[in-house]
Amino acid sequence: MTVRDILKMGDPRLLRVAEPVREFGTPEMKALIADMFDTMHAANGAGLAAPQIGVNLQLVIYGFKENQRYPDAPAVPETVLINPVLTPLSNDMDEQFEGCLSVPGLRGVVPRYTQLHYEGVDQDGRPIVRDAEGFHARVVQHEVDHLLGILYPMRITDFSQFGYTSVMFPDLDPDDDQ
Repeated sequence: MTVRDILKMGDPRLLRVAEPVREFGTPEMKALIADMFDTMHAANGAGLAAPQIGVNLQLVIYGFKENQRYPDAPAVPETVLINPVLTPLSNDMDEQFEGCLSVPGLRGVVPRYTQLHYEGVDQDGRPIVRDAEGFHARVVQHEVDHLLGILYPMRITDFSQFGYTSVMFPDLDPDDDQ
Protein backbone atom coordinates (compact mmCIF):
# COMPACT_ATOMS: atom_id res chain seq x y z
CA MET A 1 0.00 0.00 0.00
CA THR A 2 1.41 3.35 -1.06
CA VAL A 3 -0.27 6.52 0.15
CA ARG A 4 0.98 9.57 -1.70
CA ASP A 5 1.03 13.16 -0.48
CA ILE A 6 -1.96 15.17 -1.66
CA LEU A 7 -1.11 18.63 -2.97
CA LYS A 8 -2.89 21.50 -1.23
CA MET A 9 -4.55 24.59 -2.71
CA GLY A 10 -1.83 27.13 -3.42
CA ASP A 11 0.48 24.61 -5.07
CA PRO A 12 0.86 25.79 -8.70
CA ARG A 13 0.80 22.18 -9.96
CA LEU A 14 -2.93 22.09 -9.16
CA LEU A 15 -3.54 24.91 -11.66
CA ARG A 16 -2.08 23.17 -14.71
CA VAL A 17 -4.12 21.68 -17.53
CA ALA A 18 -3.32 17.96 -17.48
CA GLU A 19 -1.79 16.11 -20.43
CA PRO A 20 -3.70 13.28 -22.16
CA VAL A 21 -2.70 9.72 -21.32
CA ARG A 22 -1.18 8.04 -24.37
CA GLU A 23 -0.12 4.61 -23.04
CA PHE A 24 -2.50 2.20 -21.32
CA GLY A 25 -2.12 -1.02 -19.38
CA THR A 26 1.53 -0.40 -18.52
CA PRO A 27 2.99 -1.51 -15.19
CA GLU A 28 3.62 2.17 -14.37
CA MET A 29 -0.04 3.06 -15.04
CA LYS A 30 -1.28 0.15 -12.92
CA ALA A 31 1.03 1.19 -10.05
CA LEU A 32 -0.10 4.82 -10.28
CA ILE A 33 -3.78 3.81 -10.16
CA ALA A 34 -3.16 1.48 -7.20
CA ASP A 35 -1.39 4.33 -5.37
CA MET A 36 -4.28 6.67 -6.16
CA PHE A 37 -6.84 4.25 -4.72
CA ASP A 38 -4.67 3.71 -1.63
CA THR A 39 -4.38 7.48 -1.21
CA MET A 40 -8.09 8.14 -1.76
CA HIS A 41 -9.14 5.41 0.67
CA ALA A 42 -6.65 6.53 3.34
CA ALA A 43 -8.11 10.06 3.15
CA ASN A 44 -11.76 8.87 3.03
CA GLY A 45 -12.14 10.61 -0.31
CA ALA A 46 -14.92 10.22 -2.85
CA GLY A 47 -12.47 10.69 -5.72
CA LEU A 48 -8.95 11.73 -6.61
CA ALA A 49 -7.35 13.22 -9.72
CA ALA A 50 -3.77 12.49 -10.74
CA PRO A 51 -2.82 16.19 -10.54
CA GLN A 52 -3.68 16.11 -6.83
CA ILE A 53 -0.67 13.86 -6.27
CA GLY A 54 1.53 15.85 -8.65
CA VAL A 55 1.03 13.68 -11.75
CA ASN A 56 0.05 15.87 -14.70
CA LEU A 57 -2.13 13.34 -16.54
CA GLN A 58 -5.83 13.22 -17.47
CA LEU A 59 -6.62 10.45 -15.00
CA VAL A 60 -9.25 10.44 -12.26
CA ILE A 61 -10.57 7.78 -9.94
CA TYR A 62 -13.76 7.87 -7.89
CA GLY A 63 -16.38 5.72 -6.29
CA PHE A 64 -17.51 4.21 -3.03
CA LYS A 65 -20.26 2.18 -1.41
CA GLU A 66 -20.33 4.45 1.65
CA ASN A 67 -18.30 7.55 2.39
CA GLN A 68 -17.72 9.03 5.84
CA ARG A 69 -17.15 12.52 4.43
CA TYR A 70 -20.51 12.40 2.60
CA PRO A 71 -22.68 10.14 4.79
CA ASP A 72 -25.93 10.91 2.94
CA ALA A 73 -24.51 10.36 -0.55
CA PRO A 74 -25.67 7.35 -2.57
CA ALA A 75 -23.09 4.82 -3.74
CA VAL A 76 -21.03 5.71 -6.83
CA PRO A 77 -19.44 2.92 -8.91
CA GLU A 78 -15.69 2.64 -8.42
CA THR A 79 -14.21 3.93 -11.66
CA VAL A 80 -10.90 4.70 -13.35
CA LEU A 81 -11.57 7.37 -15.99
CA ILE A 82 -8.86 8.51 -18.39
CA ASN A 83 -8.99 11.31 -20.97
CA PRO A 84 -12.59 12.19 -20.05
CA VAL A 85 -15.04 14.25 -22.08
CA LEU A 86 -18.13 15.58 -20.24
CA THR A 87 -21.38 16.68 -21.85
CA PRO A 88 -24.25 18.11 -19.77
CA LEU A 89 -27.57 16.42 -20.59
CA SER A 90 -29.58 19.50 -19.61
CA ASN A 91 -29.03 23.02 -18.38
CA ASP A 92 -30.40 22.10 -14.93
CA MET A 93 -27.97 22.97 -12.16
CA ASP A 94 -27.96 22.02 -8.49
CA GLU A 95 -26.09 23.75 -5.69
CA GLN A 96 -24.62 21.50 -2.99
CA PHE A 97 -21.75 21.60 -0.52
CA GLU A 98 -18.46 20.14 -1.70
CA GLY A 99 -15.15 19.51 -0.05
CA CYS A 100 -11.81 18.51 -1.52
CA LEU A 101 -8.76 16.64 -0.30
CA SER A 102 -6.65 19.48 -1.73
CA VAL A 103 -8.67 22.08 0.19
CA PRO A 104 -8.66 20.47 3.65
CA GLY A 105 -11.05 21.55 6.37
CA LEU A 106 -13.26 23.69 4.14
CA ARG A 107 -16.59 23.22 2.35
CA GLY A 108 -18.53 25.40 -0.02
CA VAL A 109 -21.70 25.39 -2.10
CA VAL A 110 -20.89 24.73 -5.76
CA PRO A 111 -23.28 24.76 -8.73
CA ARG A 112 -23.01 21.66 -10.94
CA TYR A 113 -25.00 20.12 -13.77
CA THR A 114 -27.54 17.61 -12.45
CA GLN A 115 -27.28 15.23 -15.41
CA LEU A 116 -24.17 14.39 -17.33
CA HIS A 117 -22.94 12.17 -20.14
CA TYR A 118 -19.29 11.23 -19.92
CA GLU A 119 -16.88 9.27 -22.03
CA GLY A 120 -13.27 8.22 -21.69
CA VAL A 121 -11.29 5.04 -21.31
CA ASP A 122 -10.24 2.80 -18.45
CA GLN A 123 -6.69 1.83 -17.48
CA ASP A 124 -6.51 -0.69 -20.34
CA GLY A 125 -7.83 1.73 -22.97
CA ARG A 126 -11.34 0.21 -23.05
CA PRO A 127 -14.13 2.75 -23.68
CA ILE A 128 -16.28 4.04 -20.83
CA VAL A 129 -19.57 5.65 -21.81
CA ARG A 130 -22.00 6.57 -19.02
CA ASP A 131 -24.82 8.87 -18.09
CA ALA A 132 -24.87 10.04 -14.49
CA GLU A 133 -27.04 12.20 -12.30
CA GLY A 134 -27.06 13.59 -8.80
CA PHE A 135 -24.02 12.97 -6.60
CA HIS A 136 -22.39 10.69 -9.19
CA ALA A 137 -22.51 13.53 -11.76
CA ARG A 138 -21.20 15.99 -9.15
CA VAL A 139 -18.21 13.78 -8.27
CA VAL A 140 -17.26 13.33 -11.93
CA GLN A 141 -17.46 17.08 -12.60
CA HIS A 142 -15.41 17.86 -9.47
CA GLU A 143 -12.64 15.40 -10.37
CA VAL A 144 -12.50 16.37 -14.04
CA ASP A 145 -12.20 20.03 -12.99
CA HIS A 146 -8.84 19.06 -11.46
CA LEU A 147 -7.66 18.08 -14.95
CA LEU A 148 -8.44 21.62 -16.10
CA GLY A 149 -6.62 23.28 -13.21
CA ILE A 150 -9.88 24.21 -11.46
CA LEU A 151 -10.44 23.81 -7.71
CA TYR A 152 -14.01 23.94 -6.40
CA PRO A 153 -13.60 27.34 -4.61
CA MET A 154 -13.12 28.84 -8.09
CA ARG A 155 -16.72 27.80 -8.88
CA ILE A 156 -18.35 29.18 -5.72
CA THR A 157 -20.83 31.97 -6.43
CA ASP A 158 -21.90 32.78 -2.85
CA PHE A 159 -19.02 33.02 -0.39
CA SER A 160 -21.43 33.25 2.56
CA GLN A 161 -21.75 29.48 1.99
CA PHE A 162 -18.04 28.72 2.15
CA GLY A 163 -16.20 28.02 5.36
CA TYR A 164 -14.61 25.63 7.78
CA THR A 165 -16.21 22.22 7.97
CA SER A 166 -15.79 22.16 11.77
CA VAL A 167 -17.92 25.33 12.04
CA MET A 168 -20.51 24.62 9.34
CA PHE A 169 -20.87 20.88 9.98
CA PRO A 170 -19.90 20.32 13.63
CA ASP A 171 -21.45 16.82 13.66
CA LEU A 172 -18.99 15.52 11.07
CA ASP A 173 -15.97 13.77 12.55
CA PRO A 174 -13.07 16.24 12.07
CA ASP A 175 -10.76 13.36 11.14
CA ASP A 176 -13.04 12.59 8.21
CA ASP A 177 -12.67 15.99 6.55
CA GLN A 178 -9.03 16.47 5.87
